[in-house]
Amino acid sequence: MVELPQGPSPRKLAAGQRTAIWIADAATGESRLVYETRDVLLEAPNWSLDGKYLFLNGDGGLWRYSLATSSIDRIPYQDLPNINNDHVLDPNGTHIFLSANDWSLYRASLEGGPVTKITTAPFGPVMHFLHGVSPSGDELAFIGLEADEKGNWRSQANVFTVKVDGTGYKKLTHGTAPADGSEYSPDGQFLYFNTEQFDGHAQCARMKRDGTQVEQLTFDSKVNWFPHLPLEGPYAVYLAFPTGTLGHPPDVWVDIMLVKDGEWRKAKPIAHVFGGQGTMNVNSWAPDGKSFAYVSLDRQ
Repeated sequence: MVELPQGPSPRKLAAGQRTAIWIADAATGESRLVYETRDVLLEAPNWSLDGKYLFLNGDGGLWRYSLATSSIDRIPYQDLPNINNDHVLDPNGTHIFLSANDWSLYRASLEGGPVTKITTAPFGPVMHFLHGVSPSGDELAFIGLEADEKGNWRSQANVFTVKVDGTGYKKLTHGTAPADGSEYSPDGQFLYFNTEQFDGHAQCARMKRDGTQVEQLTFDSKVNWFPHLPLEGPYAVYLAFPTGTLGHPPDVWVDIMLVKDGEWRKAKPIAHVFGGQGTMNVNSWAPDGKSFAYVSLDRQ
């Protein structure tokens, strides 16, 4: 059996680089800078259900940013491996689900303390990258990487679901066309994700929760990743990498695209950002669906 590879070290800011946290207004298209630091590389904001905080990963841990006071603190956890930028809030508003660099998924209180490991991968080694939690909070959608016969862990990236108690693994996509960013629709009927199955580069898509009725949503030459829908309201957003981009690398210019009323073919850029990996890997919509958060990693 192929063993899981060793996890990476947390990302660091380069010389002259800063983390900048922004809030974008979907109606006006304007973004405002709310926080910046040159001390830690922060990524992938989640917006708390009470609207008061953003939760981001950085230096292997989870950080809480207060929108009221502009203060930020690292949440202390016990026995939690370094985490990455794939984390999603529990619908109960008091917990969060985390992807760690031991390739497992965990559940933790937003106040810190001990954590619970969820995943077991009973069918064999798999690298777990979390992107969605069902509206009822009982199921997770993640991207599972499995090694091929040569030990290549990047050869298969498919959408899976699993119950929050670690049971009921289901593989929803199959084959070698990579998928990523699997996230539940607010009504729980669909999974939105990106996939290379249509034309060989990433396009946004959706499918029924059971993996049937896959529908392509974007059709242009850009490399389109991470579709995110708010809990309410007419909008959606996704990241558009330049044509020809392989994967979703860091330190590139990307467009954040805004969709209104489900008209994905008419998406328009709302921000042009230096970042990519870590800018908006997970859902960052405010609870009212009127604004969303993102990160830029500018070099100056």
